[in-house]
Amino acid sequence: MKKLQGAHLRKPVTPDLLMTPSDQGDVDLDADFTADRGNWTGKLDFLLSCIGYCVGLGNVWRFPYRAYTNGGGAFLVPYFLMLAICGIPLFFLELSLGQFSSLGPLAVWKISPLFKGAGAAMLLIVGLVAIYYNMIIAYVLFYLFASLTSDLPWEHCGNWWNTDLCLEHRGSKNGNGALPLNLTSTVSPSEEYWSRYVLHIQGSRGIGSPGQIRWNLCLCLLLAWLIVFLCILKGVKSSGKVVYFTATFPYLILLMLLVRGVTLPGAWKGIQFYLTPQFHHLLSSKVWIEAALQIFYSLGVGFGGLLTFASYNTFHQNIYRDTFIVTLGNAITSILAGFAIFSVLGYMSQELGVPVDQVAKAGPGLAFVVYPQAMTMLPLSPFWSFLFFFMLLTLGLDSQFAFLETIVTAVADEFPYYLRPKKAVFSGLICVAMYLMGLVLTTDGGMYWLVLLDDYSASFGLMVVVITTCLAVTRVYGIQRFCRDIHMMLGFKPGLYFRACWLFLSPATLLALLVYSIVKYQPSEYGSYRFPAWAELLGILMGLLSCLMIPAGMLVAVLREEGSLWERLQQASRPTMDWGPSLEENRTGMYVATLAGSQSPKPLMVHMRKYGGITSFENTAIEVDREIAEEEESMM
Repeated sequence: MKKLQGAHLRKPVTPDLLMTPSDQGDVDLDADFTADRGNWTGKLDFLLSCIGYCVGLGNVWRFPYRAYTNGGGAFLVPYFLMLAICGIPLFFLELSLGQFSSLGPLAVWKISPLFKGAGAAMLLIVGLVAIYYNMIIAYVLFYLFASLTSDLPWEHCGNWWNTDLCLEHRGSKNGNGALPLNLTSTVSPSEEYWSRYVLHIQGSRGIGSPGQIRWNLCLCLLLAWLIVFLCILKGVKSSGKVVYFTATFPYLILLMLLVRGVTLPGAWKGIQFYLTPQFHHLLSSKVWIEAALQIFYSLGVGFGGLLTFASYNTFHQNIYRDTFIVTLGNAITSILAGFAIFSVLGYMSQELGVPVDQVAKAGPGLAFVVYPQAMTMLPLSPFWSFLFFFMLLTLGLDSQFAFLETIVTAVADEFPYYLRPKKAVFSGLICVAMYLMGLVLTTDGGMYWLVLLDDYSASFGLMVVVITTCLAVTRVYGIQRFCRDIHMMLGFKPGLYFRACWLFLSPATLLALLVYSIVKYQPSEYGSYRFPAWAELLGILMGLLSCLMIPAGMLVAVLREEGSLWERLQQASRPTMDWGPSLEENRTGMYVATLAGSQSPKPLMVHMRKYGGITSFENTAIEVDREIAEEEESMM
């Protein structure tokens, strides 16, 4: 059997599904030519990988800040409503596509080759994100190593990188508590450590003159890519085992930080600031848009990671249950992370004698400036600092695994005979190429390039890709047909809730997000630095390039067909002959007719005689066939 598979992998051959019985000769029809693609080796591999992919850095440094700036506890109303309208349905749609076809983001468009450009756009977006996301992991590694000391290097002023504005922000105590500090005219040691030592941003005059490579950051980035490569070396068989640690350990650290945070004096001041409902904010459209954006980016829909992970599932894996576990778990994690963050910020504000909103920040400012500063105020500060950055490391690695696995799987599925046997080598080449492209981020002005990539690589382009995917599946392929596929795979059809969301609510919400992001467009900035016009244009072109791949893919698909323009469009929009479940035993119902040797007018019976008996899923296939026949009769 292995020799037979190897022979097929060494050179391209006619796909088994397109061969006639006379072409096959003595070939064993039970040979499984997709086995070399790999599958999850454990029951929890897929679930933990999805949790690790969705629960990332944004849960820690974006959600808490968005919540308190958009109504505190009242923000949870639009947050969960958008989760129901946009998050859960799109999550389930992407998982269903991947599991049904066992294909990556490019090959999955056998469902409708006209839209294959959307898959190419996904790869471009995830490639750009992977380049800068691993740079953030490199920063985390830098701080992780810096925490292995008795005194944290950002605790005091007086170092070579500090300026005269540096002031140790520790409130002076008197009988009435902390004397308030004037934070506007001074700079904390942690802020100068981040900007002047880690980034060395004073060595750059702007994005056009990045300066020299920071070799310590360069080595940290190399280590980050080495870790990622070793973890995806054997595809999902290796990364599926790593996530047992990287997806679960952050919860242990988060729990430790939460317990430590809520026991600090002033902690409840921060938590009140975080969750006190301000319901008048719900009258603002901005709050609803912010909630939708948080859901959209937090779940990672449209990047191809969910589709890729699901493609390694067994055909009847209960992704319906997994969808609710992951999406609700992601939301709860974000809320818990807010408690852990704002309890410490409340303590910090009391120590400094300033309001909480003066110490609260989002993004890298929270992870690399504010929280490290708060750690210096705690006993055993290096220990807590190490735990915090180790948590960020494990959160970031899970998402990076998904990004790389998406790229490797997508390309390998397009050229399976050449790349699957050499998947480890191909993965290594991808990592080396992305490391070299990311070297500009390790320069003095690397943060400017990182901000540009973060602002534009996955902005409006990603929304266009998800809208296109949703419309292509529900409108072109057909909502009835898609629901039948899910029925055949899971044993039940999606209900009215999912159909309504896929057809109307989810695309309408995403379209509103797209319009809002265009109307409310603001040029990129980093601190007081404003990006030049050419950099803004470069960023916009970066986003447009992913959008342009969709019409470019349509043009290629149409040119490959024959006939008039309308006939070509019709042919290119139809599923290919080999679309459907990848394994022969799963191709029941209407898909049996495309199998080799299915010459009987009742191909389902051929399938049942071959594999023996009628299972519950064969019963489902019979029901699907009956529905199709009834629809055809009603149309005549």
